[in-house]
Amino acid sequence: MSADPLRELLLAEYGQLKEEQRARIGLRDNLIYVTLAAYAAIVVGVTTLGSHGALLLILPGAATVLGWTHLANDEKISAIGRYVRTALAPRVQDLHPAAAPVFGWEETHRSDQRRRRRKTLQAAADLLTFNVPALGALVYYWVNGPWHWSLVTASLLELTATAVLGWQRLLHIDLA
Repeated sequence: MSADPLRELLLAEYGQLKEEQRARIGLRDNLIYVTLAAYAAIVVGVTTLGSHGALLLILPGAATVLGWTHLANDEKISAIGRYVRTALAPRVQDLHPAAAPVFGWEETHRSDQRRRRRKTLQAAADLLTFNVPALGALVYYWVNGPWHWSLVTASLLELTATAVLGWQRLLHIDLA
């Protein structure tokens, strides 16, 4: 295969990857609104029904599912960027070594002086969105009950899931 058809194939792969990345960014960002709407619906439901604090245990489950989906999409978005920078761009560059570096934005947007601070603040915002409300609901339940063994067990499982989600969120901060 000559260099030009191979280059076209690699550029087509780049286009498909960027399209997938755009779709995942849209989904990830919309998950924030879905999460806030879910929290509002749960809180309104609990307050409307009165003293059914156990219903608030729905919130940590929703937070974990939505938070995990958000994290998974965020990781795939980063993985696409990493693949483009480390695998695809060098292959395209090798076809025309004298040309200017290809896919420059993939490197340029990561070289911002404030990137580390921005990524750290984003991780904090994600923890505030997905973990803190879940912990708040669990604390509310533990303080107010009812303390039936099945509900206490469910709350402890939710605490574990919330902790794992937070831990994974911190592991996936890409500060490099």
